[in-house]
Amino acid sequence: MRIKYLLIVCMYFIGSLAYRPVVIIHGILSGAESMTLLVRHIEKLHPGTVVYNCDKFSGWYSLENAWWQVEQIRDYIGQIGKLHPEGIIVLGYSQGGLLARAAIQSLPNHNVKTFISLSSPQAGQYGTSFLHLIFPDLAAKTAFELFYSRVGQHTSVGGYWNDPHKQELYMKYSEFLPLINNERLSSNSTSFKMGMERLDKLVLIGGPNDDVITPWQSSHFSYFNESLDVVPFYKRTIYMNDSIGLKTLLEDERLIIIVKPFVHHLSWHTNKKVINEVIMPYLD
Repeated sequence: MRIKYLLIVCMYFIGSLAYRPVVIIHGILSGAESMTLLVRHIEKLHPGTVVYNCDKFSGWYSLENAWWQVEQIRDYIGQIGKLHPEGIIVLGYSQGGLLARAAIQSLPNHNVKTFISLSSPQAGQYGTSFLHLIFPDLAAKTAFELFYSRVGQHTSVGGYWNDPHKQELYMKYSEFLPLINNERLSSNSTSFKMGMERLDKLVLIGGPNDDVITPWQSSHFSYFNESLDVVPFYKRTIYMNDSIGLKTLLEDERLIIIVKPFVHHLSWHTNKKVINEVIMPYLD
């Protein structure tokens, strides 16, 4: 009986070693508590997994300047990475996925093995439904007047508001998304690309019934042109020029794109069936 018990304990211990630590970054206007169901589900299905549920920039603090948040998240991920030299997994939801991606890009020597972007506006955001969650009286067509200003750039949303009709202003005034996407070159452009190419796996998750990320294909780096037609990521300059390593990752079979219909934005991390289908397979 004692031997059988020891075998069970050993099998549990060995099994737990197979799962990499997971770092979770919450979305806008929420906090670590909003990711609790996901955390517990991971711990249940992958016993022994160490899960770090980031509690930085909760609630209205999530609207603070994007670069300020990225700096703190970068240090957070970097410190956890040092505790786990075998490598870690980072999962970012909604705005948190964009900030987490920028944080990883800002760590060219990181040990993030897999980055999971869960319904995040990787190519930017331009849509009233999302906008009204935060700025009820602001219209998408005129939001550029706020966001492409010094005041607007102090908000996280201003940093990735990508108005397809105002691309000159976007490129001139936006201090965040054009830089991390290497649309506007900087002294960090090379390291930003290195940070992405260092990943073993990049998982981009989104779907047509999201109803918040606009266009929803932004979660896969696709985006509007001036006519509001969505240009697939592989036809955009960011891919064709391999600006941040997307082409390299795809050619190396390290880029995974998941399209999951009938999932609302608020369900990606709260619906266990969805979690089982689009997240759990990549937490190895």
